[in-house]
Amino acid sequence: MRSRYSAFAVGDEAYLLRTWHPETRPERLDLAADARTWTGLEILEATGGTPLHTTGTVRFRAHFTDADGPGSQTENSVFERLGGDWLYVDALAIE
Repeated sequence: MRSRYSAFAVGDEAYLLRTWHPETRPERLDLAADARTWTGLEILEATGGTPLHTTGTVRFRAHFTDADGPGSQTENSVFERLGGDWLYVDALAIE
């Protein structure tokens, strides 16, 4: 999760697509259109995700600033291990 947040923060679309599960991955991303500057990440809760699991979730709050000022986005992201790598599957936006 932290690496995906960092990729959003620096605009690394290739990394985000590479770490996205093939069943839910979009064809492309356009992070240049996102007017947010990401300023911090809080991991609120995690389930699964150990070497004994094949799925896991991460509930987090990502902080940003945009034209309207500071804000945050809270999600519960689902990850699945595929071929040894943890891949982002989907998320439920909380706030």
